Parts: sequence; structure tokens; C-alpha cells
Amino acid sequence: MKMPLKIRYADGTKGEISDPDAALEIYRHSMSHLMAAAVCSLFPGTHLGIGPAISDGFYYDFDRPERFVEEDLKKIETKMKDLIAENLSFEPFIISKEEAMDSFSGWGENLKVELIQEKASEKLSCYRLGDVVDFCTGPHLVETGLIDPDSFHILNIAGSYWKGDENNRQLQRIYGTAFLQPQDLEDYLRRLEEAKKRDHRKLGRELDLFSISEEAGSGLVFWHPKGTRVRHIIEDFLKTELYRRGYEFVTTPHVARDVLWKTSGHYEYYRQNMYAFNIDDEEFVIKPMNCPGHIQIYKTRMRSYRDLPMRYAEFGTVYRYEKSGVLHGMLRVRGFTQDDAHIFCTRDQVYKEISDLIDLVLYIMKSFGFDQYKVELSVRDESRKEDYAGTEEDWEMAEDALTRSLRDRGIEWTRMEGEAVFYGPKIDVKLIDAIGRPWQLSTVQFDFTLPKRFDLSYIGSDGSAHQPVMLHRALLGSVERFLGVLIEHYAGAFPIWLAPVQVVIIPISERHQEYAGEVMQRLVEADIRVEIDDRNEKMGYKIRAAQTDKIPYMLIVGDKELQSKEVSVRNRFQGDEGSQPLEGFLEKIEGFIKTRAVQP
Repeated sequence: MKMPLKIRYADGTKGEISDPDAALEIYRHSMSHLMAAAVCSLFPGTHLGIGPAISDGFYYDFDRPERFVEEDLKKIETKMKDLIAENLSFEPFIISKEEAMDSFSGWGENLKVELIQEKASEKLSCYRLGDVVDFCTGPHLVETGLIDPDSFHILNIAGSYWKGDENNRQLQRIYGTAFLQPQDLEDYLRRLEEAKKRDHRKLGRELDLFSISEEAGSGLVFWHPKGTRVRHIIEDFLKTELYRRGYEFVTTPHVARDVLWKTSGHYEYYRQNMYAFNIDDEEFVIKPMNCPGHIQIYKTRMRSYRDLPMRYAEFGTVYRYEKSGVLHGMLRVRGFTQDDAHIFCTRDQVYKEISDLIDLVLYIMKSFGFDQYKVELSVRDESRKEDYAGTEEDWEMAEDALTRSLRDRGIEWTRMEGEAVFYGPKIDVKLIDAIGRPWQLSTVQFDFTLPKRFDLSYIGSDGSAHQPVMLHRALLGSVERFLGVLIEHYAGAFPIWLAPVQVVIIPISERHQEYAGEVMQRLVEADIRVEIDDRNEKMGYKIRAAQTDKIPYMLIVGDKELQSKEVSVRNRFQGDEGSQPLEGFLEKIEGFIKTRAVQP
């Protein structure tokens, strides 16, 4: 793709775009319209929804009675290449709203008519590409000949609802991706194939870690014994670390009266995502957040400045309504456990608390094998200050503490203007996994509204009541999401310290089982998670089974090992290590566990 990119605006004027990000968005948006033209040509009677560029490609929503099938995707891609070869122009034109309504209504494009009706402007921009006319503001490429036929690929079909509302008409969404350079497309498709191999839903089933039962309901995770073991390892590690850093764990109820959520503001702003029921003519809500519960504990007595900071942590299970179409394994669910914490402190303590939180986030993530990350600082839109809670002084104090803490640690960050939530600025840490994908997990968030809504206070050194600063923080985001990310990061092959089974003992024959039991007992005494595979199967089968289950170590015991009281060691990483004394092996594996080594 030659740069700068030649484009045409809605008024017909031409221009050039040199910025790669802006060029790529216009390129992908143009590709979505090209796909729409190909679909309408191949499948007459198809009607158009919307077709935007998205972060990794583009899509278009279509309305047609017949279902698209996988074989159609190749036909669509081929037709798009034919239209590229025709070098069709993206022809913009401006018409009146009334004329647009008449035209699109006459073509049976009722979804477009609905969009036009919602526009206040009396003049609308449309464009023509071949035989297809669409309502769109552009800009687009000047002509299809600018598109490299090797720079795009049609990916898959999915269901969607018009305007994302499940009460509306169901449409069919076709996804594609495109890049300015064919090599970038090849790299992306290679990452997609790798991502399929690492899919946590597939591996979770194969490794017997978790399941989701349609009989019980979508978006609800059932943790199997091995998955629960990994979960407990994660939680125990965090609990130990948090106790060391001055946190206290609390436990709050799963339900509370609606009045609590009305005070917090969740009832007004978040009601559509909450589950509620009645008891004795009173409405109760299943908690979607843990923060109001932690506030209730804070409020049980008068607090002094000497009590602060107070750091309340909880592995609190919450429930939120999510549309069926967005549920995705462990990554997007309706019931999940947050590794939640809330810090109540004075303004003078804010900088240290933020600094300690950043250190904690980076330490925890490094411990789990994540060495790369991106940091985003979300701040308010300065042109809409009236839309945000808190005073000018609050925002200046918070932003100063966040930026100083990052700067003092030499951490680079991206400033996200207007991305702060209304109640305070925040830092988001996005981890980069083994195949380069970012994951939003850790958050440090100021809250200027809840302390005021719940009338929180402490007695300062001057004997007067003051309002504490409240910080929300999550390290993992949720335990479910974090395990899903871990599975995909490691392709199911967890580091030794996290593996649900660390060692499998394989006796060569029945006469070696007694010695295998002795070896197992010694490992159990050392808190090693161990199993014996004493099935009546061939050795090769058992070794392959251990490799498929991604168990870090196999200890094979036969006549030689029985005589020498040693073990023959195979590891998942390098293969055969040969025979060695059991105590020597034990010392080695304990070292790997203690240092949380990713691999030997």
C-alpha cells in the first residue's frame, strides 16, 4: 500500500492521509463497504445494516432470510477482488433528508431509513460503489484500485442484533480484516491460528479445568477439581502477599436491600445489569459490586486519622447481567469473583498508596510470568468538567498522584483524554501475553462520589471531621478472567508452581507400584501435587498422556530405580533427564516452585 493514502471526503474533495493509524481506519472502513457491495451482488435481496472499522478489522451487518454459510465467505472474498480489479470509484453525494428517506425506503432498506430518521441534519451524505448506494459520512478511498487484493481476508460469520438490542431484529454479521501491508495480514492470520490453539475454552475442557453448563445457565462457571486447585494457588499467593502489605480481608453478603444500591447510585445508573428479587415486599439486589459492602464495614464506627489508611480486600463473587451474545468462556461471564480491594486514606497518604499499588500490580504480574505491559492514564475531558464528580482540587490531587507515581518508577504511559469515568481518574495496566495480545486486568481507580454519597468521615488531627479518599483496585480483574488469560498465555502448560498436577509417577509394571507409592508419599510430605498413573497401559501411552495433560514432570520407576532408590526423570520442557536421587529431584523442584520459575 502506497502512502500517503488517497481519500475522498463526503463533499467530493480529495485528500491524502499519511498517519498510519488514521489511514488504516479509513482503509478498513472502505473495505467494509466493498464487502457490502460484494454481498449485495452475490446475494440479491440482502439489506444493509451498519459496517464500521473496528480495532482489528471491519464488519458489516446484513439482513436476509437465508443464512450465510462458511462456503460463502470465500465467494465474497473472491467477488471483492473482482470489484477491486474493476477499479470502482467511491462516489460521494449530498442529498436532502427527505430525498434520502424516499430513496432508501423505495429500495427496501428499512434499517437505513431508521438511521436516517434519527439524524437531525436536513442534508445527508451518501456514496455509490458500483450498484450499491449507502448512507455514510466517509471519508473513503478514492477508488477500489488502491486496495491491495492480498491485504485483506474475510474471517467469519456471527449473529448480531440491530443496534445491539436483543429485542430488535436479528442480523448476520460478517467479519473481515485488512492491513496496509500484506505482510501485516500474514502476521495477523498466523497469530489468529496460534490463538485458536490456545483457546481457553478448548484447553479448559481438555485439561478438565472448568465447564459451563447450558442446563444451569450461560455465563456461569463450574470449577472442576484441577481448576479449583489452580484457583486456590492463585488466591493463596495473593492473600499471603496482601497480608504482608497491610491489607485486611473482609467478607460481605451476596445480597443487600435496594436502598444500599440507591445510595451508591448503582440502582440509577446500573439497574439494567443487576439481578433483583423481593423478600417480604422489600426489593433485594444480588451484588454486582463489592464497594458498598466494604463501605458498610468502614461505617460501623467512628474512624480516626490514626486508623488510616484502611485497606479492605475480598475475593467477592458478584453477578451482572450480560447479553448472551457477548458471553465468552471465562473471559466474559455473568457470575465472577473479583479480587477486590478498597483503600480509605487521607489526602496526604494518597501518593504513597498509589505508588505501593503500582509496585504491587507489577510484582504480581511478574510473578505470574507477564513481563510486558501497557499503562493507560484515563483523565477527564477538560471541556466537560461539569459532567464529573469531585472538585477541581480533587482532580488535580488525584492526577498528580497518579502521574508522579508512574514517573518516579520510570513507567511510560498513554494519556487517555476523556476516558476517565465520571467519579475519578484511573490507571489501567494492560498485560501483553505470549502472542502479543493486550489484556485489561489491573486497575487503580479514584472515587470521588461514594465517600460523599455514604457520608464517610474520619476525625483528623485537628479534631474535625474530614472525608476520606477512596481508592478501588483490582489486580486480576476477576479470578475467572485471569485464569482464562493464564490458560491462553501458557497454552495450558502452566509453570510448575501453578500446575494442578506437578508430578506424575509412572510405574513400569505392577511390581513397581509399591515403590511408586513410597515416592508419592515423600512428595506429598513435601507438599508436591502428585498422582500415580498405574493404569494397565503401555509406557508410551502413559508418557503421551502426561504430555497431553501438560504435567511438568514424570517420574518413571522400574527395576533399576527400585534397586537404586532413585527416579528416572522426564520433564515437559527438555525431555529425558535420566536417573537421579529422589531427594535431589525434590530439592530441585522445590527451588523452581519457591522462585515461581516459568520453566527450569
